This record gives sequence, structure tokens and C-alpha cells, in this order.
Amino acid sequence: MPMIEISILSGKGGTGKTSLSAAFATLQHNITVADCDVDAANLHIVLNPVNTTDESFTTGYKAILDADKCTQCGLCVDFCRFNAIGWKDDQVVINETYCDGCKLCSRLCPNEAITMIPSDKSHWFSGTYRNGLMVHARLAPGEENSGKLVAVVRDQARKAAEAAHHQTIIIDGPPGIGCPVISSMTGAQVAVIVTEPSRSGFHDMKRIIEVAQNFNIQCCVVINKYDLNIHMTEEIEQWCRDHHISLAGNLPFDAQVVQAMLNCKSIVEWQPNGSTTKAVMQIWQHLQQLIHVSGKEAINHHAQ
Repeated sequence: MPMIEISILSGKGGTGKTSLSAAFATLQHNITVADCDVDAANLHIVLNPVNTTDESFTTGYKAILDADKCTQCGLCVDFCRFNAIGWKDDQVVINETYCDGCKLCSRLCPNEAITMIPSDKSHWFSGTYRNGLMVHARLAPGEENSGKLVAVVRDQARKAAEAAHHQTIIIDGPPGIGCPVISSMTGAQVAVIVTEPSRSGFHDMKRIIEVAQNFNIQCCVVINKYDLNIHMTEEIEQWCRDHHISLAGNLPFDAQVVQAMLNCKSIVEWQPNGSTTKAVMQIWQHLQQLIHVSGKEAINHHAQ
């Protein structure tokens, strides 16, 4: 059977995307999980993987000043468009946080007092957790290129899944619609959009669905904490029906989800017979049916 990648996404933060990802990751064994929210990774706190690989990731370059070679000519200060180089006590100083790594200063310096060094404080990790394999990463504060780091995480997850003969990869994507989100969803068979019954949640759900559809990715919607605002839930459901978006299911507000997280467990592990777990299982079954139907349509289209 072909490998299936399921991206769990949300147009905004705080909708419960990671909670659902953790629940899916612990529903069965032989699952590979990729935490692609590299800017604020937290799925590893719940799944507690044992890392067997720890690799640095170079996000770019940073300028370093050799004070012994610097003649304080100020040429670099004048031309740095990022304001990363300035004066302090009549001395040229470089603010590493502001530095964009463009290398212009090192090329301009007449005394070769500025050199560029790799910015490799970010890391990606791979290993095992109690139900399978996990790949995740940690982008260092102030670093960029999170979209590229997401691509590394997904590539390593695919390699790990292939080596272990896993058929399913769960991708916990970042919130929003930016570059890391696009990197998280590209090539996935299904995008599960987790939203909440609020006006902002509804608005951002529509944005992320539009992005996914531009990449021809099958979407389905899960409304988390649906019972906190039934009127808004019904409005979201009607919008999905009008736009032919599959409704995978709704999850109730459940304080036990928080308790599960505090104990580093998913709700499926914490309350295996609870109502929320049953709802998660129904959503999972809906996903399997959706993937099966999409696969058959793809085969028929290819045959034609």
C-alpha cells in the first residue's frame, strides 16, 4: 500500500491541532509523526520520544567582527540596510539578532575585519516514541528559514517511515498560512483543518482551506470545542456543506484533554473510553474512508 501523509493544520493558533495530532499518533502502532511546527514545537512534550539522531541545521550566516582588524572606518555601518551594525562607545559593533546574513559587509570591508559564519543553532531530531517513530525540530530564537527546516523534518519522516515500513505519517503543522504551513501540506493526501466555533477561527479556517485547495489537497474540517458556541458551529458546518468541504467530525469541550496533556498523554491514552476519544476514533475512521475514496478517484483518473 502507498504511504499516506495526513497534515493537521489550523488557520490560527490555539484551536487544538496538536492535541488532535497526539490523539491520532496514539490510536494505533506503527505510526510515524512529524512535528512541523518548528517555530514552537511542543508535540514532543506529549509523545516524549527517545531521540537517536540530533543534527544541526544551518539557517543562514551571521557576521562576526574581528576588533583587531577593524579600523572603525564605518563603511559597514553606512551600508547595512538591516541596522545590524552600529556604533557603541565609538566602536563598530554587530547586533547578531538583526543580522540577515546578506554578506554585504564582509565584501565591503577594506580590512577583511568581518567574516561570515554559519548560523547552526537550530536542530532536528529523530527517534522513537511509544507507538512508532517521531521526527521533530527546534528553530533557534531569531533564526529564519523555518520553511526549509520543515522540509527537512518531512523528508526525514518519509525516510524513517519507509525504512520501518510504516504506511501512515501524521504531520502536526504550524498555524497560519505562511511558508512553513505550505511546506507542511505540500504533497499530503489529506489536510485536516482544525477550527473552533469563533468568528476568528471561522475566518482563518477559510483562509487555510483556500491555500490547501490551491495545491489540490483534499480538505476536511474538525470543529474543536464545538459545544461552546452551537450557533457558530452550525454556521461553520453550513459553510462547509455549501462549499463541498468534508466535515470529519466535532470534538466537545473536555477539561480532561488538559489533564491528559499535564500528564504527558493524549486524550486517547488518558481516557480510552471517554466521549472525546470516541469522537476522535470516528474522525479517524472518516479520514480512512476519505483517503480510500480519493485514492480510487486518482486511480480512475489515471486510467482515463
